Amino acid sequence: KPDTHFFVCVHERPEGDPRGSCSQRGGRAVLSALRGEIFDQDLNGKVKATGTTCLGYCERGVTVVSYPDQTWYGSVAAEDAVDLIDDHAQEGEPVERLRIAEDDL
Repeated sequence: KPDTHFFVCVHERPEGDPRGSCSQRGGRAVLSALRGEIFDQDLNGKVKATGTTCLGYCERGVTVVSYPDQTWYGSVAAEDAVDLIDDHAQEGEPVERLRIAEDDL
């Protein structure tokens, strides 16, 4: 059982859908970057990243949620993987610049 489990939206909608999709916005790159950081920092077993379908916040760009703390992130890019692993998973501090406010959930 991992200490931190990131779920990354990689949902794909047809081109032109007004909601867009996390896949088209780079969801698979975010998932790959998180998995790369987990591997590079030898955190296998402690931290996990899993791709998922729609998390319901399409307007927020690539959406990521972490468990067990249920922190939601929006507009996540592959470059943010280091901060999510270092700050959130390792230090237990949310990455505030990416965090979706509780009132917006």
